[in-house]
Amino acid sequence: MGRYLNSRVPFEAYREIAGTRFFVDKSLLLEDVLSSMEMDGQKYLCITRPRRFGKSVMANMVAAFFGRAADAGKLFEGLAIAGNGHYKAHLNKHNVIYIDFSEMPRDCTNYTQYIARIQDGINNDLARAYDDLSIVTARASWDIMADIFQEKGEKFIFVMDEWDAVFHMSFITQEDKEAYLLFLKSLLKGKAYVELAYMTGVLPIAKYSGGSELNMFLEYDMATKKKFSEYFGFSDSEVDKLFEIYRKGTDEPAITREELRIWYDGYCTAKGKRIYNPRSVVCALTDNELSNYWTSSGPYDEIFYYIRNNIQDVRDDIVLMVSGEPVPIALQGYAVTRTELKTKNQIYSAMVVYGLLTYENKMVSIPNKELMDKFNELLLNNDSLGYVYNLARESERMLNATLAGDTDTMAEILEFAHNTESPVFSYNSEIELAAVVNLVYLAARDRYRVEREDKAGKGYVDFIFYPEVKNADAIILELKAGGTPKKAVQQIKDKNYALRFKGKMGEKPKYTGRILAVGISYSPKRKEHSCKVEVL
Repeated sequence: MGRYLNSRVPFEAYREIAGTRFFVDKSLLLEDVLSSMEMDGQKYLCITRPRRFGKSVMANMVAAFFGRAADAGKLFEGLAIAGNGHYKAHLNKHNVIYIDFSEMPRDCTNYTQYIARIQDGINNDLARAYDDLSIVTARASWDIMADIFQEKGEKFIFVMDEWDAVFHMSFITQEDKEAYLLFLKSLLKGKAYVELAYMTGVLPIAKYSGGSELNMFLEYDMATKKKFSEYFGFSDSEVDKLFEIYRKGTDEPAITREELRIWYDGYCTAKGKRIYNPRSVVCALTDNELSNYWTSSGPYDEIFYYIRNNIQDVRDDIVLMVSGEPVPIALQGYAVTRTELKTKNQIYSAMVVYGLLTYENKMVSIPNKELMDKFNELLLNNDSLGYVYNLARESERMLNATLAGDTDTMAEILEFAHNTESPVFSYNSEIELAAVVNLVYLAARDRYRVEREDKAGKGYVDFIFYPEVKNADAIILELKAGGTPKKAVQQIKDKNYALRFKGKMGEKPKYTGRILAVGISYSPKRKEHSCKVEVL
């Protein structure tokens, strides 16, 4: 055992997480890896996913399963992979070189120090493991492994986590990046001693490699590649099981199953399956509290920088997406390879890669409340968004006017919105009207859970505002493009939309505050808005 060769670190890391109560068995990924190795002849795999989507967990599992560092029989015997016919033939039968590229030597200030730690560590491990070969550790790692293969016929499995971490280190130059790619090429490409190279990262190889250095890898991302898609993120059925564990094992559970869906679901795989953000689900169930776990755990300034610097193209789309509407794009999987993202397609494609948007049916959208909160923050705090920012800042006044029944102020704010130059406010359909209404009520999301087209009573209502505080006022909002606010309020009554707040028969009401019926209309002939607020 060594630091890199047959390291015990990934085994211990996977053993620890497999022992937690919210562990999800994704071990059948190993079945697909074995199939790639043995049946398809494909031994170079690069799986890219957004941060905290289980990449490191899976890398640790692969190393723990194949490597000889520790007897993993007890660890894997209760997992799904144990049912595979080739399970025992591969369990702890391989030499694994495990590299976490995010780790650095102490006081590291340059690439030479960084890469020397890895090469020296591998060479020292090999010298100890093959002491009968009189290995000279000053030689290149690939030359040493080539000699080992020649002498003993032994191969190596490479498990490499966070392969792109080096590119985010402050001391890395363009020359360093090229040297790093050459290192990986020299270590892996065309080498007879490579049995498997399993590599993970956030961004695709093409982000950094424009030539043929690493073209032997097959790359698997979340949006366009179906293979491996079920092993990253949690499915509905998996979250169902976790929720039952949480419900039975938690004193005074504070989270509902529906709230988990609203907060953390919404990502779509290339197979068309919906998945949850795994880190956020586990953190929420562990803490017994809903929060922005994923978006608060890393930097997002880079991608939002591109939005701020392409305001003209993207701001109307942001208004639509924040209102719950998807936006069409031509997905460019490698848009992130560009130094600057200039077009909408490039920006949105990069945001899909980062996990800030989800992609489905050639459309992008904001996947869940956790991300929606981040977009709300963007709209409320970035004056470079122009009219969008100005309207968002008016949203607190709009909410207060609604709660007070001040329909004149409500109409005034809507007129202000409509008098911008944005095509979103052309009101060619109720989608545009809904987008504007959503924007001018943006501040309400701090105090309400706002749902679009929610099933209520005998039909579907445009907006329902569920208060976070039980005794606060609830709001049911209906839109009429070309109608009247009176008809909108009457529809709320006729369809009995207020049933959403009444609770089931025999149960206490969910909310104790007032229920406000709000009708908003726009008259194309008079080119004006009208509003009505009535207590139900």
